Amino acid sequence: MDGKIMVKYKVLCKNDFNLELDLEKLLSNEKVARVIKNEFAKGIRNIDIFSKNSSSKINIETKKEIYEFEVNKDDFADLITLAEEDANLRKLMKKDCSHIELVDIKTVE
Repeated sequence: MDGKIMVKYKVLCKNDFNLELDLEKLLSNEKVARVIKNEFAKGIRNIDIFSKNSSSKINIETKKEIYEFEVNKDDFADLITLAEEDANLRKLMKKDCSHIELVDIKTVE
């Protein structure tokens, strides 16, 4: 196959934080609701905070830098290995940071 692939990845560490919450659960927390009301509805009484879409999710995770590299389309099957090699070349892999997560894969013409 002719062409290139642009691969974006991030390095994951042992102490990284990753939590997925339902928006409904977040808004039901009294402290969160109070902060939202104080920020956006200051001085207004008898208000309620709710979400129309009950399946909405919020992700709270460690902010990571995204790295990218370019490979031939023929190397598609080896993308994770190539990402690990790229991270090693950049000296990103450390004792507690030894895993790769592919973030995005795009075809470049």
